[in-house]
Amino acid sequence: MSKHEHHHPHDPASPSPEEAAPVDAAEAPATPAGEPAAQAPAASDVAAAKIAELDELVAERTIDLQRLQAEYANYKKRVDRDRALARQGGVESVVLDLLPVLDSIEAAREHDELTGGFKLVADELEKISAKYGLEVYGEVGEPFDPNVHDALMQVPMPGVEVTTVSAVMQKGVRLNDRVLRPARVGVAEPEA
Repeated sequence: MSKHEHHHPHDPASPSPEEAAPVDAAEAPATPAGEPAAQAPAASDVAAAKIAELDELVAERTIDLQRLQAEYANYKKRVDRDRALARQGGVESVVLDLLPVLDSIEAAREHDELTGGFKLVADELEKISAKYGLEVYGEVGEPFDPNVHDALMQVPMPGVEVTTVSAVMQKGVRLNDRVLRPARVGVAEPEA
């Protein structure tokens, strides 16, 4: 091409865009998107199927995630419960080992033999025991309950309407509402 042989858009010798690309008679007319009309619905069907497949996959993964979250929550509850039971078992074991010491302190207190530094130690030990849920029970005059009292003797008494504790041989011990040792008592029963 020389300098003077440029093709101009309005030059009759230049082919127009319609003439430059020959049209195949078998080809379908183009849609506004530039795709043949027959292929547009097929592509949208494929896309819809893919979206449905992805939605199903998301639903499955959501269910899996919810199941894992529930399993983790149950695992955490089980571990917390096991930890609390292990702690309670440890406290119970220590308290059972200390019961003879606490009984000796109670006997010394009843005979006014607990004085001075020993009294301070005994008071502190009882305070710490109470902090962990230790409760000493069994008093004369309270109603007899076979769930928490061991009746070592029974005496019929006039004027008694309900079986009551008449003597305490050994106080009972509860740890957080669980009886570790029932109170050993004598009971007064109504006369028959």
